[in-house]
Amino acid sequence: MKKRALIAMSGGVDSSVAALLMKERGYDCIGVTMKLYENEDIGVIREKTCCTLSDVEDARAVAAKLDIPYYVFNFKDSFKEKVIDKFVKSYQCGKTPNPCIDCNRYLKFEGLYQRAKELECDSIVTGHYARVEQIDGAYHLLKGVDESKDQSYVLYSLTKEQLAHTQFPLGSLTKEEVRKIAASHGFINAQKKESQDICFIPDGDYRKFMEQTQGISVGSGIFTDKEGNILGKHEGYYRYTIGQRKGLGISGKKPYYVIEINPEKNLVVLGDNEDLFHTELIAEDFNWIDDSVPEGEEIQAKVRYGHKASPAIYRILEDGRVWVKFQTPQRAFTKGQAVVLYQGDRVLGGGTIAENRIER
Repeated sequence: MKKRALIAMSGGVDSSVAALLMKERGYDCIGVTMKLYENEDIGVIREKTCCTLSDVEDARAVAAKLDIPYYVFNFKDSFKEKVIDKFVKSYQCGKTPNPCIDCNRYLKFEGLYQRAKELECDSIVTGHYARVEQIDGAYHLLKGVDESKDQSYVLYSLTKEQLAHTQFPLGSLTKEEVRKIAASHGFINAQKKESQDICFIPDGDYRKFMEQTQGISVGSGIFTDKEGNILGKHEGYYRYTIGQRKGLGISGKKPYYVIEINPEKNLVVLGDNEDLFHTELIAEDFNWIDDSVPEGEEIQAKVRYGHKASPAIYRILEDGRVWVKFQTPQRAFTKGQAVVLYQGDRVLGGGTIAENRIER
């Protein structure tokens, strides 16, 4: 009996080639697109986001070419609760969220994973650039071979059970190779551009999204320096992120950077670039995929998607949170972002940054 795979198809080239490769491996494939929102819900009229009608039609066209069944699943309510509402709440708490991590965690590898089980699928498949390997009887998450496209950082929340039923066919390929495969099979989306923005904020302006579609407004507040001296006014603390320099509207003899956000006081503290460098942080809501590396042993850690993993050590605190210390100071630890731990190509685990500097 053939094994069955549920393919998450966004309409892009990556998930389309993932579907092709799974079919070539002999799987019975089912293509699905997750309907996450209506454009009107996010203040967009034109179809310039993912999951639009054109994306659905691209996915449907590829599924037809591969002669596999294709469906659209409605996940709008779950996406609003688990991703959009959490995104807004994080900014209201003075944090900078990563909604792609939450979408993977709650939608693709929780909601869609449950659908896969209901459809008696052996595997759930996505077009992520990462790898799953079974080592000594355990399933591990590894970086994608193409370092420039590696997406393991946003997948750290996968459980061991989910990894056992997940495949990433593109993990050993480069983006160029994927496009060549798509073109050789006549896929309509072979040269389709990638979206660089958050899917539900296609113009990248999260401030406008929060204010115009979510009704968020706290009024003006003040900028201060580290000593508490008032430097000027701002239009709401949620409009700023740690490390930000541009768009402050504050002039001085030297550049100012956002180094602290206080939502309770609607206060944004500015300082020098040097004030952004720290060696220690604390992460919460930590998910361990591989706990084989002892505390105190050198590992690598990264604190944002585009960040290069750097040498560090970790220790699990009594409350379950994880303390991470880097060998050299790193710039702009940001509450709400993720820290992910590695040993070589293997993902050990990750969590959400709760404390971005440790006071001594």
